[in-house]
Amino acid sequence: QVQLVESGGGLVQAGGSLRLSCAASRRTFSWYVMGWFRQAPGKERECVALRGTYYADSVKGRFTISADNANSTVNLQMNSLKPEDTAVYYCVAGSKPGLPTSPADYDYWGQGTQVTVSS
Repeated sequence: QVQLVESGGGLVQAGGSLRLSCAASRRTFSWYVMGWFRQAPGKERECVALRGTYYADSVKGRFTISADNANSTVNLQMNSLKPEDTAVYYCVAGSKPGLPTSPADYDYWGQGTQVTVSS
């Protein structure tokens, strides 16, 4: 069974930074495409960043995805945060090759962590 354990998130002022982490098993970390999605109230889930590397246009230059091989962890460093970045962020893992950006392409989801950016 694939488990994704997220940490990080919280409340920050606009222009600030946050770091999200997602811990997975060694097998999941090695075999699956992993990344981050987010969902804001009233909006569809959006692919933010994928290990490999993909970034949504809205976060390019501000967010950085990285992999900690020793700890089987995927991190998302978020800088210059904006109020529009406010959402629940989900770590994902999927077996579809390439860098798929549709939520339907991901089999496993973390529990989600809230990121709130105040203006």
